Amino acid sequence: MNQQKQYSQAVITWLIIGLIMVFVQVIIGGITRLTESGLSITKWEVVSGALPPMSEQSWQDEFDLYKATPQYKEINEGMSFDDFKFIYFWEYIHRFWARLMGFVFLIPFIYFSIKGYLDKPLLKNLLVVILLAALAATFGWIMVASGLVSRPWVNAYKLSLHLMIAFSVYAALFWTFLKARFKPIEITFNRHLESVKIIFYFLVVFFILQIFFGGVMSGMKVAVVYPTWPDMRGSYLPDIIFETSQWSSSNFNHYDTNSFMPALVHFLHRNTAYLIFIVGIFFSYKLYKIGSELNISVFVKSAFGLILFIILQIVIGIITVVSSVGKISILWGVLHQAGALGLVSIFVFIFFVLRIKKIKK
Repeated sequence: MNQQKQYSQAVITWLIIGLIMVFVQVIIGGITRLTESGLSITKWEVVSGALPPMSEQSWQDEFDLYKATPQYKEINEGMSFDDFKFIYFWEYIHRFWARLMGFVFLIPFIYFSIKGYLDKPLLKNLLVVILLAALAATFGWIMVASGLVSRPWVNAYKLSLHLMIAFSVYAALFWTFLKARFKPIEITFNRHLESVKIIFYFLVVFFILQIFFGGVMSGMKVAVVYPTWPDMRGSYLPDIIFETSQWSSSNFNHYDTNSFMPALVHFLHRNTAYLIFIVGIFFSYKLYKIGSELNISVFVKSAFGLILFIILQIVIGIITVVSSVGKISILWGVLHQAGALGLVSIFVFIFFVLRIKKIKK
């Protein structure tokens, strides 16, 4: 790809820093979720919440607020003060990092805008990033609030949507960086490439569904229900999925009170991964073949990169599942989430390199 020289190195560096910070935020979010720390801070205070409790009485007040939550009453009753400070730390860091990202993004944005470093195309892309970031923050609180009323944890569907929005922020910012850093590839019209694009679009749809299933699976904590592979406690397809009486709105809404939803979500997440693997191999082969024929090295590298990322993510996912006997492994769970973000990166990159500027013969 040809380097885009329109934007200054300062702008490019700023975008890279933003990408790193969003990546770190998603990882911190994963740790917060796996340590069940998300409900430890029961209030949404944008300004005053920027500082942690500064006195023993302030800590006690926060602990008392947490004691009033369903999570404490149903799961963590009798928790020690030090244990509360541990989960409070991760939720505080998650919110603090979000605030820090806001400053790191906003101040240079204003400066670059005044200096005229940002043109209209880049500003439009950055506006999308800002809107998605605001949506992620807002939905984050909606998610947390869902676990402060009647259930001892956040709603799994809302958690999954929050995860997808966070991934969208990263994807939009990565897309913005690529457009600022590189120019589209210029080649003559190729009908084979057009058909490859269609395959890729289907692959992207499957991947988006997989992110949703993964978020729901995490929110429902169903990895501990079926900590075996390749079977699901002795069978490939649990019998309960075929019981028509189980397919009810009540089971979908009250997923934590039945065994149908853990089986269904786990089955969907596993088999969507297999589907992505199969379609990914087919797409990568086609992309590799076109890249070789047209002598476009980035196509060849992207094909190998996609397969490598998919295989790595599947392997990490399997290890995460088999390690979740009684409790989900924090290390492997976080690595699995980081792997998903890595796949987002390669998907966005391939989407970018397929933005061909056609030159007719």
